[in-house]
Amino acid sequence: MKYITGTILVIALLLSGCSNQQSSEEHKVFISAAASLSGVLSELTDAFKSEHPNTTLTMNYGASGKLTQQIQQGAPVDVFLSADQKWMDNLADQDMIMEDTRTDFTTNKLVLVANNNATFSIDSLQDLPTSGLNQIGIGNPESVPAGDYAKQALSGSGIWDEIEGQLVYAKDVRQVLTYVESGNMDIGFVYASDLERSELVKKISAIDESLYDPIVYPAAVMSSSDTVEQAQKFIEFLQTDEAQSIFAEYGFGF
Repeated sequence: MKYITGTILVIALLLSGCSNQQSSEEHKVFISAAASLSGVLSELTDAFKSEHPNTTLTMNYGASGKLTQQIQQGAPVDVFLSADQKWMDNLADQDMIMEDTRTDFTTNKLVLVANNNATFSIDSLQDLPTSGLNQIGIGNPESVPAGDYAKQALSGSGIWDEIEGQLVYAKDVRQVLTYVESGNMDIGFVYASDLERSELVKKISAIDESLYDPIVYPAAVMSSSDTVEQAQKFIEFLQTDEAQSIFAEYGFGF
């Protein structure tokens, strides 16, 4: 009887150890995110970590087009957060995302900004050709969603061809903001959320939202992910009231 009791005790201890080991197992989720999300995601990561202490989130920021290329070339990514639908569609067409995890989690708007020391004013996009401004910052439309949205607005206003020679392309929207902050560019097209992250720029003009596609950010788990459960939990977290409140504080929101 003592032998049986001892055996049962040993088994119970072993099972308990396995359970504790599983519950304390560390999970790593690699996330490729649009550059415009770098500020807000820092706070969101901390909030998520407080609820999921055993999951580590590693961020890689860049232009959505460049991130898509990296994923296509085999970069180890679990979650993709894009600044537009086009690049997510691109991966979906190649069966590189788990379609049932695809979720729109926030929105944004396009604005024209200048350095705080600027003395000029721009009432509408039609003023740009005669503004005398020689350096207008814009994300490369080929890979940067903010640049694509800006090109749509400029084309819709009928002035793209007139000012194309004044445009200076940047690798992502964050670089546009940096150029305008430093005064290296007269003005730049960025997101409304960028106004919340910089005290060195001011809004010169809001862009008519009818001139460009709705700015909606989609998220999805990659088909190649081996941490699907944790990756999906992060996407679900982005939709919570807590996360949406943080997005709003940073100038994002539906």
